[in-house]
Amino acid sequence: MAGPAEAPAAVRHAEEVMGTVFSFDVRGGDPDTVRAALAEAVAGLHRVDAVFSTYREDSQISRLARDELTVAECDPEVAEVLELGAEAERLSDGWFSLHYEGRLDPTGIVKGWAVERAARRLLRAGATGVSLNGGGDVQLLGTPGPQRPWRVGVADPLRPGGLAAVVSAAGTSELAVATSGTAERGAHIVDPRTGRSAVTDLVAVTVVTPSVTWADCWATAAFAMGSREGLRWLESLPDVEALLITAGDEVRCTGGLASRLG
Repeated sequence: MAGPAEAPAAVRHAEEVMGTVFSFDVRGGDPDTVRAALAEAVAGLHRVDAVFSTYREDSQISRLARDELTVAECDPEVAEVLELGAEAERLSDGWFSLHYEGRLDPTGIVKGWAVERAARRLLRAGATGVSLNGGGDVQLLGTPGPQRPWRVGVADPLRPGGLAAVVSAAGTSELAVATSGTAERGAHIVDPRTGRSAVTDLVAVTVVTPSVTWADCWATAAFAMGSREGLRWLESLPDVEALLITAGDEVRCTGGLASRLG
């Protein structure tokens, strides 16, 4: 049995799914129960990919976009994701969108939602700490050990291999970090108002908030807005901090971000 200063045993796993890698770091709990929950979480991610992939012609989301299915005929998770996406559209005044080139495409919310759902499944199974990184969308729950917070490095988009900041989950049991930008995937973020790639002064937006579902949405929307409007909007959201980096190497951040660095 672990002593008071000893870190709980770690279960780690990396899974390729949804076009990226999901990296699990799970601490504490009964090892057999945690491993079973991990297997369920991984299976759940593959199921999400099968249901929501816009690259699969037979996925429910592709068939829904072609009016071959109704939402009621889809898995319940489809309605859940579309409702969350509609809320993100409303709160961002349309800067986040569930559509791409006029077609239903919830890609901007699905990955963060899937990360958070998988992480919470492991916490419910008895884990005392969960870190799940799905292609840069990170959900942190609990702690990795006594007096030890989870910490996440934020990549510097202008200096490959460098860090722009280190986010700490000290003092909270739930924290998420998500980044949207052009460093890894080029100009893939769309301006919903033009339907074309978002052209702004930003190269990256990192959002820190308890839920990675929302962190992912808010980072995408703020990037499309540009640094000035994006920062103003992010400052208006409750429990949200952010780091914005411009192409000119200017760093802008919300007022409370410093309390989350370390």
